[in-house]
Amino acid sequence: MAERYATELATLEPPPEDKPWVRQSLTKGAAGIALLHVERAHAGYGTWQQAHRWIKTAVAHPISALDTAGLYQGAPAITLMLDAAATGAAGRYRNALADVDGHVAALAHRRVDAAMARMKAGELPGFREYDVFFGLAGIGALLLRRSPGSSAMGRILDYLVALTKPLQIEDQGVPGWWVGHDPHRRNSAAYRSGHGNFGMAHGICGPLALLSQAMRRGATVGGHLDAIITICDWLDAWRQDADAGPWWPEWITLDELTRGTPSQPGPARPSWCYGTPGIARAVQLAAIAISDAQRQRSYEEALIRCLDDPDQENRITDGGLCHGWAGVYQTAWRAAQDAVSPELASHLPRLAACLTCQVHLTTAARPGLLEGKAGTVLALHTAVHDVAPISGWDTCLLID
Repeated sequence: MAERYATELATLEPPPEDKPWVRQSLTKGAAGIALLHVERAHAGYGTWQQAHRWIKTAVAHPISALDTAGLYQGAPAITLMLDAAATGAAGRYRNALADVDGHVAALAHRRVDAAMARMKAGELPGFREYDVFFGLAGIGALLLRRSPGSSAMGRILDYLVALTKPLQIEDQGVPGWWVGHDPHRRNSAAYRSGHGNFGMAHGICGPLALLSQAMRRGATVGGHLDAIITICDWLDAWRQDADAGPWWPEWITLDELTRGTPSQPGPARPSWCYGTPGIARAVQLAAIAISDAQRQRSYEEALIRCLDDPDQENRITDGGLCHGWAGVYQTAWRAAQDAVSPELASHLPRLAACLTCQVHLTTAARPGLLEGKAGTVLALHTAVHDVAPISGWDTCLLID
């Protein structure tokens, strides 16, 4: 199945010339599709000619290094793509990487400057300031891979530490990552005071995963440990216990924060982007980083209980990475490699079977990485070979 879909994607027509921004997108563009062909070329199941065709397509137009660029769009996305291809071969794409590295570092410094100015003004952040897709957590994941000791990496970590300092709204204390818009980045009456988001994609688990991975790899700053503990304590406090196991709200409003209980009646769809899989992996990484064995076991057990619950699994309706079976599989696979017991790994064959059954729902109209066939085939590749991605493509999910 992976071979069939990979062949389809190898011969796919590139995004249209009049939409150059799509070409440099990990979400649905050529950069994301290139990651699939790069991983397969590394593993000997595809050719570097196929991979290079998609890499050239992704860089066929000027690459954006504007402040709107992030890990999934523009210069950072292109850097991740090139870095994945260059893995294990020092000369491959070296000159191109040297060029985009400088743009990414400059982007990181500008984005941190803007975020710190926002903090100084006492304003609330938005998703795009710190999230995985376009924010500093995503850019930081790339820098941790490319230049972990750089000043840009250090400044992002300093920023994330500062992000955990509390703020005040209407005389109510809120965490520093409380955003001033609704979950869809709009202004709406129900979210007039913003919301606190728990997800990996847009919420605080993305910054937590980056802080934790950086600590595990020896890149730390002042206040680093306290920041990790602050976020973990927040997640502990909002853990909801049910017969099927613990779960967390996707987000909460100021009224819910004041009451101390979420209005969400129970667990929603489990996924990488929201729900127990992404949250459990983020805190597992944190617990390993700070040597908290009890917390590690607790969140691994939460993931196991989630995967044992048919009601939660029945809510997964596609095979994509973001909120489908591919993301659940890749996240669980990564968590199983670090788990203290083999129980989590014992779920992987069944999850792979579920992914295989759902692949046909990832339609031909969605060839991209995040919600399309490229991401699905990459997770299938992990399932078939049971080894970590050679290219490190899942750096973009902050679960590696």
